[in-house]
Amino acid sequence: MPSMKKTTVNLFSGFLGVGKTTALKALIARRPAHERWAVIVNEFGEIGIDGAALSEEGLPIAEIAGGCLCCVAGPQMTATVATLLRRERPDRLLIEASGLAHTAGVIDELNEKPLGDALRIGAVITVVDARQFVNPDYSRQPLYRDQVAIADVLIANKAEMADEVTLTAFREQAAALFPPKTLIAEVSQGEIDPAWLDLPFAEKSRYRPAVAKDAASAWQSEGFTFDAARNFDGEKLTRFFDELQKLQPGLTRAKGVFRVLDSFVWLNWVEGQWGASQVAWRRDSRFELIATEPIDAAAIEAALSRCLDKEGQR
Repeated sequence: MPSMKKTTVNLFSGFLGVGKTTALKALIARRPAHERWAVIVNEFGEIGIDGAALSEEGLPIAEIAGGCLCCVAGPQMTATVATLLRRERPDRLLIEASGLAHTAGVIDELNEKPLGDALRIGAVITVVDARQFVNPDYSRQPLYRDQVAIADVLIANKAEMADEVTLTAFREQAAALFPPKTLIAEVSQGEIDPAWLDLPFAEKSRYRPAVAKDAASAWQSEGFTFDAARNFDGEKLTRFFDELQKLQPGLTRAKGVFRVLDSFVWLNWVEGQWGASQVAWRRDSRFELIATEPIDAAAIEAALSRCLDKEGQR
């Protein structure tokens, strides 16, 4: 049987809230016209939000929710990738890993048969926030170190939000990393150059966290969905997101897609700030949050329900 051309796969890694989805949207918008791309989005919780945010980009998108790709969702990843390759035959596959993914393990899964026979591992892109990168509290976390260590291309996103002292510290610390990176860059709004995807993938000894696959996670997540026919009240949603940090102790990340005034918006909360943008998603309204403290799902659901527009039926 003649060998088939392998699909290049680029893994996108990065901690919670650094802007991986924004970077993917910017990258997809600048993809070469002659290349056929497909995307897989992995999320920590059960409700996929990022796939909804990327749905307007016109590419084949598959979602894997419910855990780290190499742990809970490992078998599902193999099946999803195989199906996508067979159905779409893409030139390039982009995988957005969960912000809590054990990145080195994901690479191992992609290299294993049968995926390894169909894939060529391209540059691993790790997106960081320079303000977090220079904070020792982050560098002490095994997952964070794993994501940085595996990177071929290390990108400091949200550069416009960091002062010059922070950026200088980022440059110095990033330049001292071992193994050295193929490229270290600073961007705003996730403006990644598509040419960086073709930089070489370097084989390296990879740090992996000493965490058993069945170990309890330090993070908890909860997801909610609402019928697509229901409108949400924009002002009430604004108050909900403004007060969310008080409602949920230990809040780490929150995001959702909501139908407001008959259009859908993507709302994204990180580090006490949130923003909104329109998306083409139409399947349903959905919300997910991640926290380090127990989540009172009933209280969150009640608060979301109060944001529904009473006249919101189509």
